[in-house]
Amino acid sequence: MDMEALYQQRLKRYVTAMRNEKPDMIPIRPFAAEFTAKYAGYTCQQVTQDYNLAFDAACKTAGDFDFDAVVGNMVYVWSGLTQAIGLKYYAIPGIEIGENIGFQYLEPGEEEAFMKPDEYDQLIEDPTGFLFNVWLPRVSNDVCEIGSPSTYRNNLSFLKGGMAMMNYFSSFPGQGQRLRTECGAVSAISGILKAPMDILADKLRGYLGLCNDLCERPEKVLAACESLMPHLAHVALSGADPDKNVPIAIWMHRGCVPFISHDNFDKIYWATLKPIIEEIWSRGHQTLFYAEGKWDAHLEAFATLPEKSIVFHIDQSDVFKVHEVLGEKFAISGGIPNALLSYGSQDEVRGYCKKVIDCVAQDGGYIMDASAIIQNDASIENIKAMTDFVREYGVY
Repeated sequence: MDMEALYQQRLKRYVTAMRNEKPDMIPIRPFAAEFTAKYAGYTCQQVTQDYNLAFDAACKTAGDFDFDAVVGNMVYVWSGLTQAIGLKYYAIPGIEIGENIGFQYLEPGEEEAFMKPDEYDQLIEDPTGFLFNVWLPRVSNDVCEIGSPSTYRNNLSFLKGGMAMMNYFSSFPGQGQRLRTECGAVSAISGILKAPMDILADKLRGYLGLCNDLCERPEKVLAACESLMPHLAHVALSGADPDKNVPIAIWMHRGCVPFISHDNFDKIYWATLKPIIEEIWSRGHQTLFYAEGKWDAHLEAFATLPEKSIVFHIDQSDVFKVHEVLGEKFAISGGIPNALLSYGSQDEVRGYCKKVIDCVAQDGGYIMDASAIIQNDASIENIKAMTDFVREYGVY
């Protein structure tokens, strides 16, 4: 079969499953990150420093394994971009951490949070202005605070940062074409979304700061989330697949019980996320809920979304409960534990894949994947065992 015919076959299979229907066989869509570097013979430092190596590694892995869909580069932090703008909150392999450790996010302590508790009104009034004028100088080693004398490094950081961003992100269409023509593989996602509350927790107040704010100033948290909503929806839609085949991905972090209370989930997290998902669906785009952690307490809330509007990815949630609550309305992906793929035997991997397939995939609407992003601790033999078993057992 030629690559274009293979691509079209895989695209149909992947899209059919995401629409909660039954394709010819279960699609395989691993979110492989540093695993691709390991397989291609690179260190984490190499694929972080040179995104062309990361692109090559993704193509080699997709071509050698029978994957239907992959992400062009899940090792998304390119040090050329983060260093161009002088970002403080990433630890880069081979520099702050070991060369074979994936990049790390460095969350500041509560006192060093990038947004102070008395600055909510500034964010609410003008989110973009706050991020440029207040937040950016705090997260960058080069950008000067407003009112302070400008410097050569300040001026150059915007030039370097803009050039680096244009260089990096304009390379992804070409990478998608490479996957299509060289590997017959589909680019698994297009566009990115984060919940407004996760923006506060991840990049502004920090998790501990947000927890205090939910107790001491919940009305400010809600207002800030509401002010962020249109901006986040715009970002998501601006990167969406124009053909409306593959979904926009939302990376879900600490918006679930027990990180926050059920009340705060209902009144703030979900109240400011659900309308965005509904707006995205009204434009004809699905959203992939990459539900990192355990979201069992909120499955009933997700079930109120329009049918087929999301694909729910299982990390630590109970596979059987997810299928029971969401399976009739939405496709499901994932659920194969990363620890098993790293430290289990090949027979254990095959046995677990069988259990998940028997539970959730009998009527279609399931995409095979690990529970979480696959890093370089995963066993090559176990990823192959998962792939080969699904190709043999997952035919309808």
